Amino acid sequence: MLQDIAYKDFHHEPPSADYDRVRTAIAFISREWRRQPSLDEIASEVGISASHLHAVFRRWSGLSPKAFLQAVTLDHARRLLKGDAPLLDASLELGLSGPGRLHDLFVTHEAMSPGEWKTGGAGLTLSYGFHPSPFGEALAVVTEHGLAGIGFVDDGDRAAALADMQRRWPKAGFIENANLTGPSIEHAFSPDLWQKDRPLKIVMIGSDFEIRVWQALLSIPFGRLTTYGDLAQTIGNPKAARAVGAAVGRNPISFVVPCHRVIGKSGTLTGYHWGLSRKQAILGWEACQLVGE
Repeated sequence: MLQDIAYKDFHHEPPSADYDRVRTAIAFISREWRRQPSLDEIASEVGISASHLHAVFRRWSGLSPKAFLQAVTLDHARRLLKGDAPLLDASLELGLSGPGRLHDLFVTHEAMSPGEWKTGGAGLTLSYGFHPSPFGEALAVVTEHGLAGIGFVDDGDRAAALADMQRRWPKAGFIENANLTGPSIEHAFSPDLWQKDRPLKIVMIGSDFEIRVWQALLSIPFGRLTTYGDLAQTIGNPKAARAVGAAVGRNPISFVVPCHRVIGKSGTLTGYHWGLSRKQAILGWEACQLVGE
């Protein structure tokens, strides 16, 4: 069923196979971005041929490795913040060929009561399932009202990914049901399904303050970045940048609630609960949605 979903024509390999290689390449790029390493250098680091790496990047993102490198460098992120420029504009400045369709992930959301959050999810039943995604294997958690969590599996350790979610709501019951979670994952990672008249329903389970921060994250436009300080301004508490950062780090619905669009005041890509390389990959993927061949 959904295990066979193809993302941007991944041919016979699962998307996770591409992502593992892309993640290794991105980690190398993040260290060496200032000198713009060649395709051969990046391929050598990944351990595959240059032609194979080129094919993987094209299959994963729709762009050449060179264009993808330009889209995910730290310098790109700094320039976005400094000029408050849309990702599309910055991409065009860097020589990408032109605009494509602009997608955004439309969601409708509700929040559980503080009392339900304070009980640690007591009496709440959560269904979970593991599915492929453009950024490695994903774990989805849903309630009867909508999507409550998306996390990622690293190094094939599903138990660790599930435990990470269970720690958020320690008294809730968890039942594996991939058939139930699959449609939410398909909706989240399929840009063609991002339509205002077909919103993805999500449920925010957290403290009042966390929910305010997560709602503010939803207001960050696709292809833009913000800082923790600016996010604190958005919720009307400009002195709470540190607390906002902690709440961003506890966001359970990765990608959909775009905590990856928050960066440090200096323009650096700061830590991400699911790994800095994955944060860079998601920002690069979003850039690829905004540019053509």
